[in-house]
Amino acid sequence: MEQKSKQWGAIIVMIALFAMIAFVTNLCTPMATIIKNQGEISNALAQIGNIGNFIAYLVMGIPAGMMIAKFGYKKTALIGLAIGIVGILIQWCSGLIDAGDGSNIGVVFGVYLLGAFISGLTMCILNCVVNPMLNLLGGGGNKGNQLIQVGGVFNSSAAVACYILMGALIADASKAKIADATPALWIALAIFAVAFVVILFTKIEEPEQAPVDFSLIKGALKFRHFALGALAIFLYMGVEVGTPNAVQQYLNEPDNPLHIPSATVGMIVAVYWFMMLIGRFTGAAIGSKVSSRAMVTTVATVTLCLVLFGMYAPQDVLVNFPGVDWGKLELIWQPIPVGIFAFLLVGLCTSVMWGAIFNMAVEGLGKYTAVASGIFMTMVFGCAVMMPLQGWVADMFGWIPSFWVVFGCAAYILFYALIGSRVSKRAE
Repeated sequence: MEQKSKQWGAIIVMIALFAMIAFVTNLCTPMATIIKNQGEISNALAQIGNIGNFIAYLVMGIPAGMMIAKFGYKKTALIGLAIGIVGILIQWCSGLIDAGDGSNIGVVFGVYLLGAFISGLTMCILNCVVNPMLNLLGGGGNKGNQLIQVGGVFNSSAAVACYILMGALIADASKAKIADATPALWIALAIFAVAFVVILFTKIEEPEQAPVDFSLIKGALKFRHFALGALAIFLYMGVEVGTPNAVQQYLNEPDNPLHIPSATVGMIVAVYWFMMLIGRFTGAAIGSKVSSRAMVTTVATVTLCLVLFGMYAPQDVLVNFPGVDWGKLELIWQPIPVGIFAFLLVGLCTSVMWGAIFNMAVEGLGKYTAVASGIFMTMVFGCAVMMPLQGWVADMFGWIPSFWVVFGCAAYILFYALIGSRVSKRAE
């Protein structure tokens, strides 16, 4: 009974961390809307928050795995949270030093980028802790995937809350400043502090891990299904984050004929993450009965169909979509193109991709699991590549054609599910 109690205590803590990761990470996309309206800034450069946040994964992925092997999951999580507090404070300072007239915008962006990078280090560390721990606590296989999907439910809930809050704070995108996001940053800071205290006093049974060295890194990459899975996660970021980011930027464009208020746009984009929440509820419910391969094959196929429909659907065909008038606190129905509605439905598909890809990629790795998790997290820096790439395509051709980047990423994920994820050998 004591053992079971400890296990559930660890599960609850890991799920809470899963939610916190989403809230802090998803601040970057609404912040891109603010940054885009600070002057003559390209769509690619406006992604500096995503760039800083996700480049950190490239830097921290392998060291995070080594930290877990040396210090264990609990101490590693505490170190990550302490770093995160520093990162949030630096982002807050970027708003404080903003002169408001654009005279020191370069310095403001530099400070904000540094803060986003440091916060990204924390997100990488916590992801390295949460995913393998939930997989191990669930016993691996379908049960491990199911537990990761449960964590994903709370992850999506936090993302929804982030977009709704930031939509209310931004209000008028054309006049918004980084300092307007201060309440959201303070909420993130409070979440870090509370999580630090809770984890400090929570007993977590540490699974035995082999010391991480470069021979283990090389050994993990010899597993074909893992190496291809790491690339799948690199490109998955272009689907999960690229889709709502492009919708947010498209709807907030000054010359968009719909002229949707930023607060309403925030609510609309939050629905994407609500779709992920619904999908993760479903994934958690069926995770022990449906294989990860079947899940990813299905959702990747549907993603390709939705993205194609979204790009080619007539922009003058509108559907009413729920939004919020934050001034009057009233529910409103906002007309949006049916293609945008299709893009938002992609959230149903991305909901189960992360956990299922991770589950397939680490299958049979044994002693290489910890370092594999570090490599896996390193590949999340794909967002720092795919977001500017999609922004560059948008600068050249517009936000709707930029969804070809999302389409290409989803096509590879389908290949991985069908062929690349098959295990050819297992660790001895």
